[in-house]
Amino acid sequence: MSDVPADLPTRPDAAPEGAAPADLLAGAKGRMKELAVRYARTLPGLDTHGLMHGLDGVQLTFMPMGDRDGAFDPEHNVILINSRVRPERQRFTLAHEISHALLLGDDDLLSDLHDSFEGDRLEQVIETLCNVGAAALLMPEELLSDLLARFGPTGRALGELARRADVSASTALYALAERTAAPVLYAVCALTRADDEPHAAPPSPAGTPKVLTVRVAGGAPGVKYSLRPGTPIPDDHPVAVALDTRLPIAQASYVPFRSGRRMPAQVDAFPDRQRVLVSFLLPDRPGPA
Repeated sequence: MSDVPADLPTRPDAAPEGAAPADLLAGAKGRMKELAVRYARTLPGLDTHGLMHGLDGVQLTFMPMGDRDGAFDPEHNVILINSRVRPERQRFTLAHEISHALLLGDDDLLSDLHDSFEGDRLEQVIETLCNVGAAALLMPEELLSDLLARFGPTGRALGELARRADVSASTALYALAERTAAPVLYAVCALTRADDEPHAAPPSPAGTPKVLTVRVAGGAPGVKYSLRPGTPIPDDHPVAVALDTRLPIAQASYVPFRSGRRMPAQVDAFPDRQRVLVSFLLPDRPGPA
């Protein structure tokens, strides 16, 4: 899921007195989540047919759409989904476009958005809200609470959320991170060609080597550290060992920042097909190893 900067500008004559842009966006997110949760309660299920059940008269069409994942056309009452993307991406896109329909049906929220934001910023906010709505539809609070209670903020919980909600690991990561109270960094790591990474050495004559790197990462609220995509994982790190052995590993280790800094952390690495889903539990006052 994408997000927008917290410093979105507002029109002085539209924003509540003393309200910061971040507060306005946070309030809109809460209202969007309520819309999605209320809609979800009316559904017979969360499969494709079930998700569409509450939209009377709206047709669902799958078709090639080039670079676009999907669209909602309110004039013709149709949701379009790109037929050539992965099923889990189609699923999230459907929930995202349903959220567009829900947002357009809430005159009060839509009016507040138009009063507070404008231009490209308004479009960014709307897209963010529809991502929030999609996450609330596909990954309800009950599911997130259950997984965190059973597995804790771990790589295993991340894998279970992606599987049960039938969403991509990156989508599950952002939802789980937002719901995690502990100081945790989550990451999805996978093998990639060395020459796909910036500043990589030229490939060897025998072929392009593959290296284990961070593909996507995100932290719980309040965690100020981040792992950049493309950060390499050392061969002796628990994440690399989990991928090699295909066995889950939980042990005290470190966060391998691209700069070379090693921050102590409790690492939980859960291998899943050709990737590893990881959580790094940071100490209360982290420092360099």
